Amino acid sequence: EVQLVESGGGLVQPGGSLRLSCAASGFTFDDYAIGWFRQAPGKGREGVAYISVIDGRTIYADSVKGRFTISSDNASNTVYLQMTNLRPEDTAVYYCAAVFGRLGGSTWWVSYKYDYWAQGTQVAVSS
Repeated sequence: EVQLVESGGGLVQPGGSLRLSCAASGFTFDDYAIGWFRQAPGKGREGVAYISVIDGRTIYADSVKGRFTISSDNASNTVYLQMTNLRPEDTAVYYCAAVFGRLGGSTWWVSYKYDYWAQGTQVAVSS
């Protein structure tokens, strides 16, 4: 059974940091790429970051570039999203998702391209 299990969300003050984890099981990790998405209340789902597990290629949305870092630990089948200098506009439910193969710069953020989704974790940035 394919599973993506997230952890690490919570409440943080502006300027603070959080690290989200996405633990994968039930599929060959190296064959997939992982994307992080977020959805704020009343808004659509937005692509945040992407990593191709097999070659480590990463892509970021302009809104998080320089503040967020995506990485993978292939030994534990886990992808991380390190978020620093958080802003109130980063408040959202964050999801990780897996897609077979790799996506390019023009499609990594397209949510329907992904095969599997985690349950979502809430991140709230507020003073």
